[in-house]
Amino acid sequence: MNIFLKRVTRFVKSASVLLVALSAVGGLAQAQDYPNKSISLIVGFPPGGSNDIVARLFAPKLTELLGQSVVVVNKSGSNGLIGTDFVVKAAPDGYVITFASASPLVISPHTFPKIPFNTLKDLVGITTVAQTPELLAIHPSVPAKSLKELIELSKTRRVTISSSGSGGLPHLAIELLRGAAGSGDIVHVPYKGAGPAIADLLGAHVDGIIVDLPPLYPLVQDGRLRAVAITNTQRAVLLPDTLTSVEQGYPEILAFNWFGVMAPAKTPQPIVDKLYAALIRAANSPDLIEAMRKVGVEPFVQSSPKAFGEFLQKETDRWGVVARASGAKSD
Repeated sequence: MNIFLKRVTRFVKSASVLLVALSAVGGLAQAQDYPNKSISLIVGFPPGGSNDIVARLFAPKLTELLGQSVVVVNKSGSNGLIGTDFVVKAAPDGYVITFASASPLVISPHTFPKIPFNTLKDLVGITTVAQTPELLAIHPSVPAKSLKELIELSKTRRVTISSSGSGGLPHLAIELLRGAAGSGDIVHVPYKGAGPAIADLLGAHVDGIIVDLPPLYPLVQDGRLRAVAITNTQRAVLLPDTLTSVEQGYPEILAFNWFGVMAPAKTPQPIVDKLYAALIRAANSPDLIEAMRKVGVEPFVQSSPKAFGEFLQKETDRWGVVARASGAKSD
């Protein structure tokens, strides 16, 4: 009986090794032929927001590098979760990938009561490609020109600050602002995307907004909005005269957004490696860097897909602390 069991064990081990080898060979063959059709780059937010803006800058360059069309597809809703979940459920063949940011990937797990996927288990990270600071901007009719003046104003009347949605990075940035304001009356007003939030701010239906810099920059430039603070440690190249939150004495108000590309779990490693190589080349290309900087975005890449996985874990832990301390939740 023992001899029989040993033979069965050896057979199972041999079969397992064979399956792994066949899988590797299959993945390699699949990667050699990849891509042979168009690739869908899923953005979980509506057109007009920073995710969409940056994704549409990358798509033509990736099309050029990969030799197949890379098409941006907007699947918005639930602060990016609907689009991300769509990618989680897609075939792991590299033809449906997500262009996502901090909110759905590392913040929503802490602010939504339940999400349909686990970022660290159901997706494979390829790399981050870019980053941008959050900008606090207000309607010109609001009598404040600095963080201190805005906080002081909130102690005399209610100040409404909009965001692109509950439970995301801008929402947590607003919670940091509320914490810094102490007894001030600052109210978070969530919208379904940066576009609607900006539209209502331009109409003076809210006092201010915190979202990524790209969609706000043109409006600050033409005077329709007033920049109050860059929520980062360094000033933005596009707004050199706008002080950071740190410079204004509020180091606790720190938030920057990053953009990364992920694929469904079990995507063959050779395909991940091919996408990684293309994304790094794209992010480091002088023409794309110039285009990104024109909208307030800087290149931000990882040394490997593995390094991106480690970065995701650290970001998940970091924002978990902020979410629990503020009690921020999604609708």
